[in-house]
Amino acid sequence: MGRIFTVLFLLITIRSFGQNKDLLFGPTDEVVPKHGFILNGNGDFDIPAADMAKRFGLSYRLGPAVLYKTKKNWMFGAKCDFILGSKVKQDSLMINIMDSYSKSGGAVYEFINNSGERIGVPVYERGYIIGLSAGKLIPIKKQHPDNGIMLLTTAGFIQHKIDIYVKDKDIPQLQGNYLKGYDRLTNGLFVEQYAGYTFFSEYRLINFTLGFDALFGFTQGRRDYLFDVMHGDTEKRLDILYGIRGGWLIPMFHRKSEDILFE
Repeated sequence: MGRIFTVLFLLITIRSFGQNKDLLFGPTDEVVPKHGFILNGNGDFDIPAADMAKRFGLSYRLGPAVLYKTKKNWMFGAKCDFILGSKVKQDSLMINIMDSYSKSGGAVYEFINNSGERIGVPVYERGYIIGLSAGKLIPIKKQHPDNGIMLLTTAGFIQHKIDIYVKDKDIPQLQGNYLKGYDRLTNGLFVEQYAGYTFFSEYRLINFTLGFDALFGFTQGRRDYLFDVMHGDTEKRLDILYGIRGGWLIPMFHRKSEDILFE
C-alpha cells in the first residue's frame, strides 16, 4: 500500500513540476513577432492647412495598402489613397462665365446649355496620392509582440484638382481642353507621418489600426493659363492634411508547420 502512495506522489509531483516549470526556468516557447504580408484598407478624415485650406474644405481619403512585417517588427510597403471632397473655396472659379444665379465658393454653378436650359454644375475636390512606406511596430506588452504603436513614414507623389462635373457635356465653355483652364491642377511630392495603435487578434478575425497622420505636400500649380483670372497658376505650394486614420488589416503571416497542422 505504501508503494502505491509513493508512486502516486511521484506522478503528481512530476505533473506539477511540468505545469510550473515556466515559473522556474521561464517560458519554454518564447513569444516572437510574426512576419509576413499585411493587406490594408484605409480610411482618412482630413482637415486641410496652409495652401490646401485656401482652396478646399474638409475631405476624405480611401485606399489600399500593402505592408511586409519582419521578425523584428520593421514594416515596409506601398499605399495609394484617393482624395475626395465636396467643399471648394476658390471664389474666382469660373467668374468670367457663370451667371448671376450661380453661388461661388464651393456650391453649384449655373449655366445655359446648348438647349437654352439653365443647369447646375457642381464642383468637387478630387485627387490621389501614391507612395512607399517604412516604419516600425513597437509592442506595448511582451506577451503580444504583434500589437502596439505603429510608426510609419510614407513618401511619394500627390495630385489634386477641382473636378467640374458637367453631366451631359453640353456647355460649350466647359468642354474639352477648356476645362483645363479652370481645374487648378496641382501636383508634386509629399511626406506623410502616421502614428497609431495596431491590433492583431489571436483568431485573426479582428485586426485594425487607428491613429493620426499628417501629410505635407510640396506641390506646384501645373496650368500655364487660367481663363477666369487671366494668368498662370504655376506657383509653388505647401499643401497640408491633418487626418484621423482607421484601417482594416488582413494578415498573411508565415506560420510554423505545427500551427498549420493543429490550428
